Amino acid sequence: MLDPQRRSVHRSMVVVGGGIAGISAAVEAAEAGYEVTIVERNPYLGGRVAQLNKYFPKLCAPTCGLEINFQRIKKNPRIRFLTMAEVESISGRPGEFDITVKQRPRYVNDRCTSCDACTEACTQTRPDAYNMGMGTTKAIYLPHAMAFPMKYVIDDNACRPEACGKCVNACKYGAIDLAMPARSIHLKAGAVIMATGWDPYDASRIDNLGFGHSPDIVTNIMMERLTAPNGPTGGHLVRPSDGRAVKRIAFVQCAGSRDALHLGYCSAICCMASLKQASYVIERFPDAEVTIFYIDLRAPGGYDAFSRKIQASGNVRLINGKVAKIVETAGDLVVEAEDIQAQAKRRVAVDMVVLASGMASALARGKPPANCAVDDDSFVVADGTMPGIFAAGCARSPGDVSAAVQDATAAVMQAIGAIQTAARG
Repeated sequence: MLDPQRRSVHRSMVVVGGGIAGISAAVEAAEAGYEVTIVERNPYLGGRVAQLNKYFPKLCAPTCGLEINFQRIKKNPRIRFLTMAEVESISGRPGEFDITVKQRPRYVNDRCTSCDACTEACTQTRPDAYNMGMGTTKAIYLPHAMAFPMKYVIDDNACRPEACGKCVNACKYGAIDLAMPARSIHLKAGAVIMATGWDPYDASRIDNLGFGHSPDIVTNIMMERLTAPNGPTGGHLVRPSDGRAVKRIAFVQCAGSRDALHLGYCSAICCMASLKQASYVIERFPDAEVTIFYIDLRAPGGYDAFSRKIQASGNVRLINGKVAKIVETAGDLVVEAEDIQAQAKRRVAVDMVVLASGMASALARGKPPANCAVDDDSFVVADGTMPGIFAAGCARSPGDVSAAVQDATAAVMQAIGAIQTAARG
């Protein structure tokens, strides 16, 4: 217990970001006795992990791990979360931070039962962001089948809530409030944890790989959605262009990573993610042909055994070389690449191409809300310029789920130390 004679500090934390690192940090801090507020810009918690089909190396669905953490949040009165919210400013010092949060209107209140009557009445559509634009939803929608909170939201970029009102008439629970305003919320905290996560690198910027020119050239996160049971195809692996089963597929590694023109660093997870996704293909089509074009195959975090297992399946061909271009020919995609080991050029015809696009820091979208130092790639660096603010997960560096969870625990321990030190000061 803190000595009441010592300096009064806020025995609380604000976690910026509600992905796997942010959720893990919040539940660890709350279970250690601290009040926690999660600030998440999306209408739901779970971040990128909620978009995955399976984790590696166990290849289990992420809904299990997320649901366990959601239950921990529900049962812990010390945890509060704000969705559709972003931190605008952070000021102060360890033990005494002032945080300003702007929360966008959801237009749906806590009376929502997820009955879906509102979507049946809605006439406007929007691109489905959860499924990476592959498909649409109504302007009022449930973000996904396992969304937390399980509550609908209106996209006011897709409709003008005050000009329609059909969803209001359809809802018999009075759950839709078209006059719901934006809010400015002021929080106080003893420490702040930045768990802002990552964005897929914009593959359309890599001119030679053809993303955006053919619907059958997709990114690795799109591949997760295409193979997920709650994805746009119900988990059936078919080509977006014509619905044809995908039995010949190419994975292009380092799509934007380790490239001075794009992301100069290794994104850490791409090699293992592609091998994991190769297993999705083989599971569905045992006679499938999988080709992986790579610079060098990396298995960080002790995943060598997983890598060897997938490579030994007999369906996976590895070609050590960079892809020059991808072209469409007679209904196929043809990948043209060098083969360093064979000292030759290769042309491989496939049904679909998956680009292992890199992990970009979400902080690259704009200036961080606090005076925390970031490197040239917008990852938070610990240089002491803002004591009491700590980074976790992919806000600090690219990594997998396991690394993010461990990193979150470390950030909480640092935050607790900072609050206790402030109390003694």
